[in-house]
Amino acid sequence: MNDVTHRGWNRRSVLALGAGVAAVALVGVRRAEAAVTLRLAVADPATSSVGQAATRFADLVKEKTGGEVAITVFPDGILFGNDQNAAINQLGAGALDGLILASSVYASFEPRMNAVSLPYLFSDYNQLIGYLEGDPGKALLASLERLRIQGLGLMIRTFRNTTTKQTAITKAEDFQGLKLRVPNNQLFVQLFKALGANPTPMAFAEVYTALQLGAIDGQENPVEVPLNNRFYEVQKHLNLTRHVADSYVLALSRTAWGRVPAAQQDKVREAAAQTIKERNAKEIEQEAAIVAQLKQKGMTVNEFQPGELERIQKIAAGLYPQFAGSIGAEFLQQSLRAVGKS
Repeated sequence: MNDVTHRGWNRRSVLALGAGVAAVALVGVRRAEAAVTLRLAVADPATSSVGQAATRFADLVKEKTGGEVAITVFPDGILFGNDQNAAINQLGAGALDGLILASSVYASFEPRMNAVSLPYLFSDYNQLIGYLEGDPGKALLASLERLRIQGLGLMIRTFRNTTTKQTAITKAEDFQGLKLRVPNNQLFVQLFKALGANPTPMAFAEVYTALQLGAIDGQENPVEVPLNNRFYEVQKHLNLTRHVADSYVLALSRTAWGRVPAAQQDKVREAAAQTIKERNAKEIEQEAAIVAQLKQKGMTVNEFQPGELERIQKIAAGLYPQFAGSIGAEFLQQSLRAVGKS
């Protein structure tokens, strides 16, 4: 600044400059404010795997949209009274902005979702991820449009395994007569019936007490469930049956999606894709650590004897034709082709 310019400054100039700076600052604040704020519901605790994924998605959306889109996570099913079917209805109606929920729950509304949970459809996690990211997964997300739901992606859950109180499951005959809690889904019910067990649909909230009292012999879920719900206190055996896969659907209501500025929708999709990729890797990595923790808690970890997995897979494959009606014959065949089983 030269002397002439310096002498030109007076109190009025300083005030004008201050007003200009304040105006610029105000514009900056306004730009930092979210153009839209959305509420994302999950059924699980904030500390759970899916709860952490929801928080990561919210952080990535904020980062990638420069704060124009803000997402607040509501865990523990508090936005939908822990009624997961009601959650999907509310999402479609726009009463919920966003939701992360299992595809097996969506199957009550969109039968093709049942395909993900065909028993022993997937041999490993790479195959499951390829299915969810490929044409079958894209078709499943597109199928949600008629429900007025905008599917953003599908993330894996680890395979479901069976816990029991007294019986170690290492061969097909070990299922005989076991009373096992299962979700109220025919894919699960028919599988365990075919294996000679007594599948018993039951609300999840009742499972611990039923196990404790001996009303049921065991249950089946991904391994984080018996850990988080302390089933190791009332179950002795963790049987790595890996019988059914599942996935989580990350979705917004069509109403909420319409509120996202068009210029930011690709950024939200990018955030979803990154969240899913990170979570899938973390989920697979953590599974072995969870099994080790359950072993430390006193559970005995059992694997199938040689040749038994193949026997059980053959029993499961024999059930596929009867599921054509509940999945749709065409999509069932597309799913089998995708994993080389057509």
